[in-house]
Amino acid sequence: MTTPLSGIKVIEIGTLIAAPFAARVLAEFGAEVIKIEAIGQGDPLRKWRKLHEGTSLWWYLQSRNKKSLALNLKSPEGIELVKQLASSADVLIENLRPGALEKLGLGWDVLHALNPNLTLVRISGYGQTGPYRDRPGFGAIGEAMGGIRYTTGTPGSPPARVGVSLGDSLASLHAVIGALMSLLRVKTGQGEGQVVDVSLAESVFNLMESLVPEYDMLGHVRERSGGALPGIAPSNTYLTADGAYVVIAGNSDPIYKRLMEVIGRVDLAEAPEFAHNDGRAAKSGLLDAAITHWTSSLPIEQVLATLQDAEVPAGRIYSAADIVADPHYQARDMLLSAELPGGVKVKMPGIVPKLSETPGGVNWSGPTLGQHTDGILAELGLTGQDIERLKAEGVVQ
Repeated sequence: MTTPLSGIKVIEIGTLIAAPFAARVLAEFGAEVIKIEAIGQGDPLRKWRKLHEGTSLWWYLQSRNKKSLALNLKSPEGIELVKQLASSADVLIENLRPGALEKLGLGWDVLHALNPNLTLVRISGYGQTGPYRDRPGFGAIGEAMGGIRYTTGTPGSPPARVGVSLGDSLASLHAVIGALMSLLRVKTGQGEGQVVDVSLAESVFNLMESLVPEYDMLGHVRERSGGALPGIAPSNTYLTADGAYVVIAGNSDPIYKRLMEVIGRVDLAEAPEFAHNDGRAAKSGLLDAAITHWTSSLPIEQVLATLQDAEVPAGRIYSAADIVADPHYQARDMLLSAELPGGVKVKMPGIVPKLSETPGGVNWSGPTLGQHTDGILAELGLTGQDIERLKAEGVVQ
């Protein structure tokens, strides 16, 4: 089966999350991704979070469909090998500090001269320009500067983390979008390759809705609001009788009426002041109290069944256990079985998005360090003797 990125070659010079996640998405849809790793330990992600026989489970997911080339970027011969790879590649993705690629002798001027059709995707904390460009930036800092940390948590509490590396992942997805836009320009003959400059902070900021105009025109600063959706009501997280939490979104006019009727509050359903969102938002506390009174008297399954029958959007707060057990995830192929070294089977997330004619797929889990070094170098024209010499000299592994 053909894939949408078949024939596209991607070089990844990245570690941990942002650049590797972007390259993973491209690999899942058919791009040949050559991940350049440091000799010895490779990507630090190999040792992050939960391990299986010394290797991170996250690594096996984040690096699926990629080829691992273990190479010494401090070696002149190693840099020459990168240049050879870049001369026939379509995309190079990196998340080094701004200026680091230039110090290696792989700046945009060099790469563009080697291959005018190459797209260089650069992911950094604050972007390649501006007064903060040289500051170290991780996803957590991007979340803080981008505005989402300030608005996450309950009122009166310290700002909270959302539970995953959101800043890195958002930057990754923006990087994929930028790479595909640039590829489209090249492949349709509209122009040469270009630099895609992605900032962690700006990727988070791009999701912050009307945060800026609300402040600029009205002086309004969005604050932490817990599970509620400020200014839109009713929409919140509610406790059920069995200690579970349910999210209920009754914020369109007809859905609101159905919700009030099903919880036995016809008076609120028919009150003229609650006919539209502006009136409901002004008294969201009253509406939330009415909904909580109802949800707290019933177990979550009954709450969900009742709201489903009434066509009111609602859902439980899913844990990992809930996701794995859910039939909809299973029916959508969102829980794939992968094989780890030693034949151990493990569930991993499926492919997003779903393409009807050229779907993505998983061909293998994250490779061992340098697993594909020999094959990649052979494709560059190096002989077995050449490769053994480079290994002996510490250029590759």
